[in-house]
Amino acid sequence: MLRRRIQLGLVHVAVTMTLVPINSTLNRVMIKELAISATLVALMASLPYLISPIQVYIGSHSDRNRFFGLRRTPYILLGLVLCVGGVSLSPYVAFVLAENFWLGILVGIVAFGAWGMGYNLAAVSYLSLATELSDKEGRGRTIAVMWFMMIVSIILTSVTLSRMVDPYTPQALMTSFQWIGGAALALGLIGLLWLEKREIQADADAETESRYSWLHMTRAVMSNPQAYRFFWYLILLLVAILGQDILLEPFAGEAFDMSVTETTRITSIWGVFVLVALLLTGWLETRFDKRTLAAWGGWAVLFGFLMIAISGFTLRSGVFYTGLMFLGLGTGVSTVSNLSLMLDMTVDGQVGLFIGAWGMANAISRLIGSILGGAVRDVVRQVTGDSILGYIVVFAVMGVMVFVTLIMLRNIDVRAFRKRADETSVVERAALAGDA
Repeated sequence: MLRRRIQLGLVHVAVTMTLVPINSTLNRVMIKELAISATLVALMASLPYLISPIQVYIGSHSDRNRFFGLRRTPYILLGLVLCVGGVSLSPYVAFVLAENFWLGILVGIVAFGAWGMGYNLAAVSYLSLATELSDKEGRGRTIAVMWFMMIVSIILTSVTLSRMVDPYTPQALMTSFQWIGGAALALGLIGLLWLEKREIQADADAETESRYSWLHMTRAVMSNPQAYRFFWYLILLLVAILGQDILLEPFAGEAFDMSVTETTRITSIWGVFVLVALLLTGWLETRFDKRTLAAWGGWAVLFGFLMIAISGFTLRSGVFYTGLMFLGLGTGVSTVSNLSLMLDMTVDGQVGLFIGAWGMANAISRLIGSILGGAVRDVVRQVTGDSILGYIVVFAVMGVMVFVTLIMLRNIDVRAFRKRADETSVVERAALAGDA
């Protein structure tokens, strides 16, 4: 099982590596160096998540159908190729957009659309595969291995990227993105080798189940009150945690006059503390329940946002790095605990369906968070003429959102979810939803 966990981690690493350059460097260059509107940058970066509902269909379809005896691998492979293509093309978006707005928009739709489709295909598929390859007791360890490897890859990718763009030039930026894309593809292919076992026997009920649409399936998932609560809790929490992605580095560049190389390293610093939190959570989860750990992670994230907002007023980088430390620690604890809760809230036989629903929540969160963060920053800057104040308001809003999720978390109960799920099968509920 250790080999499979490492291979799953390599696949997760590969997809994540294609996201790091876009979220850690490209947004900084577009907002600060090229002076492109933060709202427009957020809209472009969020484009992939507009198609996130397809994750529910992909998960449900792969539950019931195989290609050459494989349920998940074909989707992961196609998704990985699209992610690599998208990240390799994405630097051109920034420079074309600065010269020719409408051509830049067109190139952006192609680049970010390719990455987004790839992400939606791959993420739901490898998380479903991780759930299927691990028993209930081993899912926490599988998640810990996958996310440990992911954070290490984020740190290494960020450090490598910062060196490749030092000194910064447009050509260095484009070359670095292509190299990272190629490395991601190689690691992903290694991870997929003999990972999923071929299934020869056909599904007896596949033809019957295929008549239900993804919309009916989504309604079936949402018919469970605990799943419904967890869905909205997850969205709000991820809006806050993920919504700051496109603004943290531009904020550091404007507030503390950091160079592209210095702000690119912010991701690696954040990653180190996430890594520490992952290791710490692995020890804590044997002593505390997942919901308690999720709450601790939320409080740490909340304090991190508070310190980052204060650093904008004081203009002290030490306060900023303290907030970054707590943001990383809280993100790590929250990631492991909430992902474990997520995998517990699945139903045997419809793993892909439920993982698709949670994946859709993740994507919707990135969409809302990025657009909200960029728009709030631009509006405050337009009204007050102070761009740093715009960032401060965004971080404060994100902190309030995290506080609300801490209240929502108290009403989430995995055992109640299981009890309700056992009463009626998901497919039967889908049929009822369709008839209604």
